[in-house]
Amino acid sequence: MRLLKRLGRWLAPSAPREDDEPLDEADNVDPFDPFPEPVRLEIKDVFDLHPIPPREVRAVVEEYLREAHAKGFRQVRIIHGKGVGVQRETVRKVLARTPFIEHFADAPPEAGGWGATVAHLTEDKRRER
Repeated sequence: MRLLKRLGRWLAPSAPREDDEPLDEADNVDPFDPFPEPVRLEIKDVFDLHPIPPREVRAVVEEYLREAHAKGFRQVRIIHGKGVGVQRETVRKVLARTPFIEHFADAPPEAGGWGATVAHLTEDKRRER
């Protein structure tokens, strides 16, 4: 019932009706962004993009690379999937313009082949030993 009321408000905005019950705080959650606060992920040397919405891939990969570099990783594997190649192209464009990426290529077959990209990072000179 609440979902129908919310959809009704989006599809046909109108004055409140008598049968509308007041919305509680749970009704204020954006159904397209149920996590309004940033989600913290552990930075590892493998990053799977499958759960990331396509519109956020570029920004997420950029942030992941910065964090991986700051942690001292010299190699990372980004799993973008095989599909039609859109995510792969997005990842590779980010890698190509990232100054601390030495080179990148398809992962070996046992690590995802052309469904993943392995990138080699330079050493972070600011990092303490």
